[in-house]
Amino acid sequence: MGKNLTTRGADYSKWYNELVVKADLAENSGVRGCMVIKPYGYAIWEKMQAQLDKMFKETGHSNAYFPLFVPKSMFEAEEKNAEGFAKECAIVTHYRLKNDEANPGKLMVDPQAKLEEELIVRPTSEAIIWSTYKGWVQSYRDLPLLINQWANVVRWEMRTRLFLRTAEFLWQEGHTAHSTESEAIEETVKMMEVYAEFAEQFMAIPVIKGVKTESERFAGAVNTYCIEALMQDGKALQAGTSHFLGQNFAKAFDVKFTNKEGKLEHVWGTSWGVSTRLMGALVMTHSDDNGLVLPPNLAPIQVVIVPIYRTEEQQNAIALVAEDLAKELKQLGISVKFDNRDTLKPGFKFNEYELKGVPVRLAIGPNDLENQTVEVARRDTLTKENVTMNGLPNYIKELLETIQESLFTKALNYRDTHITSVDDFDTFKELLDSKGGFFAAHWDGTAETEERIKELTKATIRCIPLNQPAEQGTCMLTGKPSEGRVLFAKAY
Repeated sequence: MGKNLTTRGADYSKWYNELVVKADLAENSGVRGCMVIKPYGYAIWEKMQAQLDKMFKETGHSNAYFPLFVPKSMFEAEEKNAEGFAKECAIVTHYRLKNDEANPGKLMVDPQAKLEEELIVRPTSEAIIWSTYKGWVQSYRDLPLLINQWANVVRWEMRTRLFLRTAEFLWQEGHTAHSTESEAIEETVKMMEVYAEFAEQFMAIPVIKGVKTESERFAGAVNTYCIEALMQDGKALQAGTSHFLGQNFAKAFDVKFTNKEGKLEHVWGTSWGVSTRLMGALVMTHSDDNGLVLPPNLAPIQVVIVPIYRTEEQQNAIALVAEDLAKELKQLGISVKFDNRDTLKPGFKFNEYELKGVPVRLAIGPNDLENQTVEVARRDTLTKENVTMNGLPNYIKELLETIQESLFTKALNYRDTHITSVDDFDTFKELLDSKGGFFAAHWDGTAETEERIKELTKATIRCIPLNQPAEQGTCMLTGKPSEGRVLFAKAY
């Protein structure tokens, strides 16, 4: 299995696309703009899903499932949300095909089968969920409603890239309803914190927590909280968002409750989500020119054992030791694969698992049996050492923890050395191209200036960081007064 990957330095975008395909994560499908997530890629997504699901349930949320289709009139009920997604909507207009008599063997839309009301294929589920909540909420006793769904959504993207931007993608979306504004805001912040904890502790990706500017906010939200990550090419990636919806959707769908004083009022809402674009973030944060580098906490295979032998007798002797070792590792909660395929050479296997980012590789040969040692190779540092078999399972367990921490530290160091304070626009433009990363700069607070900077540089305001100290200054573009710095970056 030759890797033959384009290097990151030669063409980062090409390197990413090749790696996703060659490492068996995903591939383009027969449907334009849609991807097939392959078993190895889906196994990583399942680990993400399982951990996030656990964290959602620990914070009091339950899973449900809502329809894929949304009647057009229902979708239009919250105007800003409908406007925000209008250009990306796929619409079902008919419910049947029929034989095309002019072209035997071909099908055509049956004009008799036009829907009375067109259906939107969900780009997000606020409309269908809030229309449902109207029947679920009468009294303050019915609140809070804390619901999450794991689903697919469709956003008709013209320019697609595996995991990062596809016409259909997988995600989770939480939708909650509360009796007070403060409780809804608390929920919005709490879920942003859950995402940040997941990104840092499981994905080994450091994130910056912040709020979006008005023009970058989710359509229909009062405020959008986000976590922003930095990829190795100096571009930012939005890793998760949590929206305080105020009473916008409750008013649009007339979701009211009787409060403790017996008065009717609209509920307060939130929605929050992360998607399969986290897979793209995982690939781009840690991987190298040899292939994937996966943090142990999300690797489908944490340890692979590769036997090296010449004779059948050696093969059998190594297999006994390897199987015992695999059993001991599994008892410690470590996922392990013993690759005893006799049709492939060890070198081919080494290459394969390096490409697939398996954190630890163990090689056992006849000399190792004699010496009671194992060759332990780390994927993150590409280093090898011989370790005695006595106490090896605990050594591996600690090594996996070390690798997890090491990947986070490396990404954090890169991120922190790529946050640059700039005060004038010329320096900003120059460093944006030469250095990349996040730029902390003053902005005058207007949407016009924000849009002008985007037009001139392709950089956007990624977030206004939380706990940002107030700092009087002047906007780097207009020279108008500014209350504090915001973070700009080019982004995916």
